[in-house]
Amino acid sequence: MPVRVGTSGWQYRDWRGALYAPGVPQRLWLEEYARSFATVENNNAFYRLPTAETFASWRERTPDGFVMAVKASRYLTHLKRLHDPEEPVRRLLDHAAGLGDRLGPVLLQLPARFREDVDALDACLRCFPADVRVAVELRHPSWWEAQGPLRAVLERHGSALCWADRGSRPVTPLWRTAPWGYVRFHAGLARPAPRYGRQALASWAGRIAGTWPDEAEVYAFFNNDTGGAAVADAPAFARAVAALGRTVSRTPGGPAR
Repeated sequence: MPVRVGTSGWQYRDWRGALYAPGVPQRLWLEEYARSFATVENNNAFYRLPTAETFASWRERTPDGFVMAVKASRYLTHLKRLHDPEEPVRRLLDHAAGLGDRLGPVLLQLPARFREDVDALDACLRCFPADVRVAVELRHPSWWEAQGPLRAVLERHGSALCWADRGSRPVTPLWRTAPWGYVRFHAGLARPAPRYGRQALASWAGRIAGTWPDEAEVYAFFNNDTGGAAVADAPAFARAVAALGRTVSRTPGGPAR
């Protein structure tokens, strides 16, 4: 299973000319995206949960082997703060089931001001079936003070601590809590902003290669969409991963290795 490299979303108007030819209508951008990338992180569900029919249409419009990660609704993570998670989790999974075999991990991104609450996280993760992968992006520093209980909860559920980068450096501990991994790139320091430089991408490729064996599945998504930065950085990162002899999914201008 490869390192799967993609972007956080695909519907960005300033990607016209960078990834999408000027004459391609927006309604066909997913098909165009899936010709270049083998995975995407769907952020739509965070703001407004799509219908099961919409998820099913995304399945029909993408090729075999394509994987779509889904960012959980902000209703669960930001409004409910993970409390009373049963109904929001069930609704998310009922809708996302339309993806069928295209469904990848679910991402729980918690608010930057959400202080450590390992018990609430544990209760939420218990609501997910064992065959659904869940990545957890924690942003308040108090979570790292609960290292022992936090790691135990993530490991018990087989959930991946999301490794996050901002400013071309890790902003989370680099703990391996599951047999698979999940990495998000928010903004680099290269120019034009928010691009990533070659050294930063090579460093991240080395961290992944040094943590997971080649048979492990690791998802890497570029969230620096402004100005098409993600479209340029994702293939550059894939090349850095391949240069270490690791298997990597297809990206624009570079076949899968």
